[in-house]
Amino acid sequence: LETHSLTMPPPSTQPALSVHDISRNYNGFKALDGVSFDVAAGERVALMGPSGSGKSTLLNCVGGIDRPDSGAIEINGVRLNDLNGDQLANLRRSEVSTVFQFFHLLPTLSAAENVEFPLQLNGVASGERNERVAELLEQVGLTSRANALPDELSGGEMQRVALARALAPRPSLILADEPTGNLDSANGDAALDLIEALTERHGAALILVTHSDEATRICSRTLRLKDGRLQS
Repeated sequence: LETHSLTMPPPSTQPALSVHDISRNYNGFKALDGVSFDVAAGERVALMGPSGSGKSTLLNCVGGIDRPDSGAIEINGVRLNDLNGDQLANLRRSEVSTVFQFFHLLPTLSAAENVEFPLQLNGVASGERNERVAELLEQVGLTSRANALPDELSGGEMQRVALARALAPRPSLILADEPTGNLDSANGDAALDLIEALTERHGAALILVTHSDEATRICSRTLRLKDGRLQS
């Protein structure tokens, strides 16, 4: 029973993410053109498309880094359009995490300190921070590397630290931007397996931006962008 509760996210009728008819223009160029889709709680969705199709713009809008010119984005029922800068920053820290192709670990912090960093920003108490960090490092198989600096870690190890850091705030949505793009095939496969297992265990929804058809195997469906529009 205990294992079942760990691996099965609680049921929810509210989507983790709703994107309603968003468009984004840059100097007359329409980077996004009427994009709409939902991602259910705990669902894993791949996002594919050629360079310049709008994937990065869409990810930036969903992550609250950029704002669409029209349309609306909701995360757990909260409209990003209605939030001021501080409210948006708070939502991003607590509800949305990003895993990057080049890891973006802080070079002067150990693996454990990198995982702990978002918890410090969120004001999580010291005792709980230590528990979450220890649990996550164990889940990604890096307990023995807790004190290692990023330049002492392999690419696969750095990606595992980045994934643990993304999960630390217990977000409802993870945005993974080419997370296997800087790894060899063996480490890339291992990273995908880990992303699948951990998002399922933690009940986090996932948008996986990828150029790799192989990476879509961990997702329930694939969205394809071309010229700023979703292809049917």
